[in-house]
Parts: sequence; structure tokens; C-alpha cells
Amino acid sequence: MSTIKLVITDDDPLVRLALAHFVARDPDFQVVAQCSDGREAISAVEKFHPDVVMMDIQMPGMDGIEATKVITQRWPDVCVVAVTTLDTADTVLPMLSAGASGYMLKESSADEIIAALHQAHEGTSALSPRVASMLVQHVRDSESDHVHHSHELPVLTDRESETLQYLATGMSNHEIAQAMHVSEATVKAHLGSIMQKWGVRDRVQVLVTAARAGLVSFQ
Repeated sequence: MSTIKLVITDDDPLVRLALAHFVARDPDFQVVAQCSDGREAISAVEKFHPDVVMMDIQMPGMDGIEATKVITQRWPDVCVVAVTTLDTADTVLPMLSAGASGYMLKESSADEIIAALHQAHEGTSALSPRVASMLVQHVRDSESDHVHHSHELPVLTDRESETLQYLATGMSNHEIAQAMHVSEATVKAHLGSIMQKWGVRDRVQVLVTAARAGLVSFQ
């Protein structure tokens, strides 16, 4: 496996140091830059072309949500994972809607943060049922005036559509496989096909895209 290049963004230098120390425990990762705000993160992505960006949310200058929008639009192959102290709907949902592939709290263990980075890079990040439902509602509410119509997206097969509906409830691949009476490999294949058809990189952005198109609803 090739090295996963990582940019760490946080306005607190001690937090940046701690996160870099956590990540150093995993030989798969290489920290290529440490940034103190969103603008520095964008410059670092342009210069170093990382695979993953760890992003704080509340920072002076450009915050993490705005920086995430810019990064994911300009460099769609770059994954952004929020690592923050904030856990309210006012921050979680806008960050995921902006394009983040994962959301972790700074109180999480080093192993949990490293696992989240791997999942984001692999496109397998999962949301809790509560956050999944909240995200769908947030996307529908915030974009109600300009929701994309489902006919603008490539059509899904029946099984892909069924997989999508289970995904919207916050199910993991294992749980979806049990519900559909298929293997996890089959679920991964369905999700991979949806991602390819829609040009998105992970489960979270599949859900955001589906919500914008009106293909899933708040439960």
C-alpha cells in the first residue's frame, strides 16, 4: 500500500502537534503539512496534493467549513475529515454537506482517529442513524430552493436503490448485507457502482447527493 499523504489543519499548535503524534503511530500515513487555518490548508493541498486533510472547524480567517467546500470542489479526490471539539447539528451537518468524508471529536482515541482517516481514504466512512437522518433533512432544507432533480443523475438499479435506502438509515455495510440477504462484498459492489455513476468518492457524499436529488427522505 502506498503512503497516505496527510495535511493537518488546526489553529492550536499544541493540537497540531498531538494529532501529528497520533498519526505517526501508523506507518501508512505521512504528514506533509501542518496548517493554522483554512487558507493555509487550501495552499497546502495545492502544493502537496495530499490524500486526506484533517480539518478543524472554528478557526480565525477562513473556517473549516468554507475551506472544505473549496478543497472538495477543486480537488474532488482529496478527502476531508473534521477533527473538532464541536458536536452540534450546527457544525456537523454543514461540514458533511460541504464535502467532508468523516467527522471525529478531539476527545476520540488515537486509534479511533486513525481508523476514521483510513475509512475516509477508502470511502467507507459510516454515519450513525441519528446523524444520517439529520444530514438528509439538513441538505433538503438548506437547498430546498434549488434541489437537483433525480432525473439529472444516472439511474440506479433496483438493488442499488435498495442499498441507498438502507444507507440513508445509517446502516453499516454489514447491517445492509444482513437486511438484503447478500454478502458484504455485494453491498460494497452496489455502493461502488453508485459512487462511480454519480462521480462521488464515499458513502457520506452518496447520501448528500441522494438527498439533494430527493431520492431519500428524512426518517
